[in-house]
Amino acid sequence: MKISIVIPVYNEAEHLGACLQAIAAQTVQPFEVIVVDNNSTDSTAAVAEGFPFVRLLRQCRQGVVYARDCGFDAATGDIIGRLDADSLIAPDWVASVQQLFAEDDSLSAVTGKVRYYGMSASWLLDAIDLRLRRRLARLLDREVAAQGANMALRHSSWQAVRPQLCRRGGMHEDHDLAIHLTETGHRVTFDERLEAAIDCRRIEASWPEFCHYAWLSPKTYALHELRSRRHMYPVVVFVIACYPLLRFLHRGYDSRTARFSWRQLLTPIESPRVNPATFVD
Repeated sequence: MKISIVIPVYNEAEHLGACLQAIAAQTVQPFEVIVVDNNSTDSTAAVAEGFPFVRLLRQCRQGVVYARDCGFDAATGDIIGRLDADSLIAPDWVASVQQLFAEDDSLSAVTGKVRYYGMSASWLLDAIDLRLRRRLARLLDREVAAQGANMALRHSSWQAVRPQLCRRGGMHEDHDLAIHLTETGHRVTFDERLEAAIDCRRIEASWPEFCHYAWLSPKTYALHELRSRRHMYPVVVFVIACYPLLRFLHRGYDSRTARFSWRQLLTPIESPRVNPATFVD
């Protein structure tokens, strides 16, 4: 199976290089890699152009949903993989995608587990996150939520569902995609064999911004009038309650030593990442 990987980006010069290096290190190379620049004002495009296997596209209409559409529409592989610019996929990620779809003809889309980097005691967060994802996958059943940082779907499924997708702010576009897939009879599943690491940088958002982002998951399900959103509320409350600890561990992480540092904790940081669920239409 030919695997196309699509990465929507906005001002991701700091992280995109490592993401593309992880793709270059795959045991099985993807058929194509498409980076969609969504009006970046930094050197994101230059980073993408530094990798000869990357096909760089530009989407002028602001918003991750439009950048995603642009990349998915341009993909020519049998399977479309979706990553974020800070996704560091496991070396066998492409091979795992091929295996998952080859062994199950009924599978339309799959999302996997994530690990975290850029914070102290990340192993603890990894363990908690996996436990929560397993629980949600079991409770949500066929309405499992997909995560754009680590997911893949059949090209035919994308073409079938594209006209029905929502294109608005205030919701998770990856959740919306999975919801519309299941509503039209396609099967979406969670599989731990698909693994990617992501930066824990979103914790640097302010308390109100972080709460808003966390609540977008059940809100997306609520906008589609899905009762299964009730399973998300306890998880969201737990995640919000962990905000002070997670922020403390992230602020104090010294990337040079890969350890916690009190000096690093007191060092001013740059502006946090723009919420990808927010866009100007």
